Order: sequence, then C-alpha cells, then structure tokens
Amino acid sequence: MRYDIAIVGSGPAGLSAAINAKIRNKNIIVFGTESLSNKLIKAPSIDNYLGFYEISGEELREKFQNHLDKMEIEITYKKINNIYAMGDYFALMSGEDMYEATAVILATGVEYGKPIKGEEEFLGKGVGYCATCDAPLYKDKKVAIIGYNKESKEEANFLNEIASKTYFIPMYKNDSLMRESNELDSSIEIINDRPVQIKGENLVNKVSFKEQEIDVDGVFVIKDSASPKSLVPGIDTEGPHIKVDINMQTSITGCFAAGDCAGKPYSYIKSAGQGQIAAINAVSYLDKLKIEQRNKK
Repeated sequence: MRYDIAIVGSGPAGLSAAINAKIRNKNIIVFGTESLSNKLIKAPSIDNYLGFYEISGEELREKFQNHLDKMEIEITYKKINNIYAMGDYFALMSGEDMYEATAVILATGVEYGKPIKGEEEFLGKGVGYCATCDAPLYKDKKVAIIGYNKESKEEANFLNEIASKTYFIPMYKNDSLMRESNELDSSIEIINDRPVQIKGENLVNKVSFKEQEIDVDGVFVIKDSASPKSLVPGIDTEGPHIKVDINMQTSITGCFAAGDCAGKPYSYIKSAGQGQIAAINAVSYLDKLKIEQRNKK
C-alpha cells in the first residue's frame, strides 16, 4: 500500500501536519510515540500557545490526543530509521518493515546531545542507528550499544542473540530505565561510563572511555531521533537542522520538514504553524502530480 503522505514525528509539527492533510482527504500514516512528544509532556507550564494560558504540557498533550481521536487519526508506534527517495515515491524503513508514500513530512525534532567523537565519521563503517536492520552483519562479532532510551535495551537483547559479545552503555542520567520491563539479558556486559570516542581505521574497532577501551566490530547509537543526514541520505542541512524554503520544502522534491528539525526558534506554536504549511504544500505537490499524470494519458 502506498500512502499519499507519511509524517515522521508526533509532536506539534507532525500532528498539525496530520490534521491538515486529513482535512484535505489525503491517505496518511503518522509515525510517533505513545507520549506524542516527550519534550511537550515535560513542560510544567505553557503561556505562549494561542488560546491556552497557564496550561501544562501534559494537559496540552491531552488536547492534542482528543483532536486526533475526533478526526480518527492513529499513530503508528514505529521508529523510522531511513527514508529513501525512489523517484516517484519514498521508501520508509523501520527495521525489516518498509512503507511507501508519495510525499513525506519530517517532524522529527532535534537531538540535543552532540554526537560522540567518531560517530559521524564512521557512520556506515561500523556505526549504525538500527540494530535490527544491520544485525546479520555482526553474527559472532563484538558489538556495543550506546543507549539513550528504553528501546536501546530491546536492540541490545536482539543483537545479543547473534553476537559473540554485547556491551551496553547507558547514556541516561539515572538507572530507572534499567528497572523497567524488557530487562537486559544477563550475558550483556553493562559499562556505566561515558564513551569519549569511537575509533577505527577503515572500520570501527574500538570504543574508548576516560580510563579504558573496548574492542568492538560495530557500534549502534540508539537515540529517539537520528541526524537528518543519516535519516534521509542526500538531504541538505544547516548544522543540526534540515534546510527548507518558505514552503517547508527540503532539497528533495516531495519531502517537507517542519518544527524544531527545520530550525530555531524551538517553539510549540511555531512548530504547529509550520506543520500546517508543510501539509498544505505537500497536498499541493500531490495535486500537481495528479494533473501531470492525467495530461500524459
């Protein structure tokens, strides 16, 4: 099945895009999380969102959810690891699953942490962002999972079934995630230290810490959002942000971006507005394609 528009992200930008695309009768799929937006629900008070004063992030999230429910928009709880432009459509990869869409709206937010030294240099040369995608390459090899979220534990357990040795390096500030469900397999070695550098020659071969190094054949960095260039090969960026024009169009035809991933200021109301602009222009793009197809017949 090919969707008209795939929306990646369920914060204010992604949800606004979804609502506006649905109003215009487009067949959409929205990828996101059950919390909709981790940043939103952590806000104790929001005073600058038009129409809502002294509202908490959790309360605003509930209003977003109610709006989605009324419009019968569902969130697909899957992480998109790669998006490939295939000419007249996009292929969105989530582990072994693939989704197709004629247009894409990126509303992934921004990853605030800086990449580890060597992370970007060795991307595709031993560094990856999806263990389930690349696991077969590491059968009977040593791998390290640098985990920023609870999904990273699931990835570590998955890899541990085929790897000869699995290291897990938690990057969150406390150990609460370690006490949740999906515990790590007992044979996985946990390193409670911050990695300083991912090293190698042509390929990755070590992860270094302040006082030790471990030998590895591969490193997986599991974050809530990947860098734009690793998510969408060939897309133009400006620093950590996706480069867009006034219509929220990226450098790739049919691919739009909105919200924090499209640049500062980081604001809920700005994100919602850009989500609407991206959806309107994505719909316009689809309509133009239909006219072109009719004229060819």
